[in-house]
Amino acid sequence: MKRNIAFLLISTFCFAQDRFDHKVRNDYFAGFNGDNEALQRALAKTTEVIAKNPDHAEALVWHGSGLFFQCGQAFQSGDQKKGMELYAKSQAMMDRAVELAPASVGVRVPRGAVLLQATYFWPENMAKPLIEKGLSDYLMTHEIQKDSLDTLGTHPKGELLFGIADAYRRLGSDDKATEWFSTIAQTMSGTNYAKRAEIFLTTRKLTPAQARCVGCHESGK
Repeated sequence: MKRNIAFLLISTFCFAQDRFDHKVRNDYFAGFNGDNEALQRALAKTTEVIAKNPDHAEALVWHGSGLFFQCGQAFQSGDQKKGMELYAKSQAMMDRAVELAPASVGVRVPRGAVLLQATYFWPENMAKPLIEKGLSDYLMTHEIQKDSLDTLGTHPKGELLFGIADAYRRLGSDDKATEWFSTIAQTMSGTNYAKRAEIFLTTRKLTPAQARCVGCHESGK
């Protein structure tokens, strides 16, 4: 799960125009992959930015994503109280970021990627509202970038479209999922995204492994 969160963020951040993420992403990615020292450095960087500008949307969403990751760690360790505190704080921070910059891909992508990926193994009652948030983020990103999608690489385009399709699937919206998976199958023929879309279109289901992020090295296969 840790590695997939980092992959999703890496693959979709090429959508962003304002590259604040260049200042913090390496430490956050390393943190999501298990390097706690890197995560602490990342949180310290965004804390410093937020202290100077409490309305810095990208710093807020990155910091919130780090707290959300720590929330998952707390739950896994059995510390429910800490987990809930981090959950509430992380959601408030990421939601505030979206309120401040609702049309910023540099804000929408981090929240959407973290929420969609991290909730794969959460209880349905907790996961559903977060999947809905993540879907809204990816739909907004698609709306912003729809006229330039064909200029993007296979990986970023595939992650965005597949993320939308799979979110609809997980929410039980089969008609919408079919629509988006069909688009992937038709417009990304020969890629692993199209192959996985065809699995859903044929079987009406996907395993978590089939729905996970496609690594850069395999996206075009």
